[in-house]
Amino acid sequence: MNDVITKEKVFNHPINKVWDAISKAEEISTWFIQADFKAQKGYQYTFTSEPNEKGCTTISGTVKEAHPYVLVYTWIVADTNVETTVTWKLESVADGTKLHLEHSGISNYEGDTAIAMFESFNGGWESCINGLTTYLKQEVNAG
Repeated sequence: MNDVITKEKVFNHPINKVWDAISKAEEISTWFIQADFKAQKGYQYTFTSEPNEKGCTTISGTVKEAHPYVLVYTWIVADTNVETTVTWKLESVADGTKLHLEHSGISNYEGDTAIAMFESFNGGWESCINGLTTYLKQEVNAG
């Protein structure tokens, strides 16, 4: 089974705008779900969502690494004790900012649950990047 989800996207926005969008609670809460989050090593964060048809729920974990422009945190879905890892890396490129997202450790779930979680996370991250894209377009146009 594939253990790692990888997403890449180039935004035509400056790296610091994209960094703020993925690392500041008030911005994460706008395009993702309600966040109690600080991009600070050791911070115990919580993303809170009412259960819904997309399968969103509460996610918690610990920030393992946080410095411009790398953010790494553990990812524990409510009602499980399985820890996976989410890594965001940003890179300045000619057109703006390249985002590289990796969600690893999904094989820590057992059997068919790992397959279901992989599919859920894969679709979820696709939606997240779409939400981030829309958010950044609105922010830049508003500013």
